[in-house]
Amino acid sequence: QVQLVESGGGLVQAGGSLRLSCAASGSIFSINAMAWYRQTPGKQRELVAAITSGGNTNYADSVNGRFTISRDNAKNMVNLQMNSLKPEDTAVYYCNADIISLGSGGVARGRMAYWGKGTLVTVSS
Repeated sequence: QVQLVESGGGLVQAGGSLRLSCAASGSIFSINAMAWYRQTPGKQRELVAAITSGGNTNYADSVNGRFTISRDNAKNMVNLQMNSLKPEDTAVYYCNADIISLGSGGVARGRMAYWGKGTLVTVSS
C-alpha cells in the first residue's frame, strides 16, 4: 500500500541538467532516509545520494559537487538535481525510502525499504 513513483528522467546532452522527483504515497506513518540509486546493464545498483529525515546528505564520489539531493517532508518527496551531466551518468535511477507504514488505529505497523520502478536518464556525448 506504499508506493514510490519517480519522474523527470529523459535524454539530455552532456553538460546539461535534469531534475528527478520521487513521491511516496499510501499508508505512511513516517519516512526515515530517502535516497537515489542507479543501475546500468550488467552492473550492481549503486547509491548516488541519500538524505536523512533531518536533512543530512551524502553523495557518491562520482556525483559530489554536481548532484544535489533534497526532500520535502510535508509532501513525502525527494528530489535529485543533476547538473553537469556526463555520459557515464546514463542509467536507470531508482528512488528508495525507509518507511514506517501506518496500521489501523493510526499506529505504526512495520518498517521496510521501498523502491520505485525507476526512471531512465540518458546523457548523450
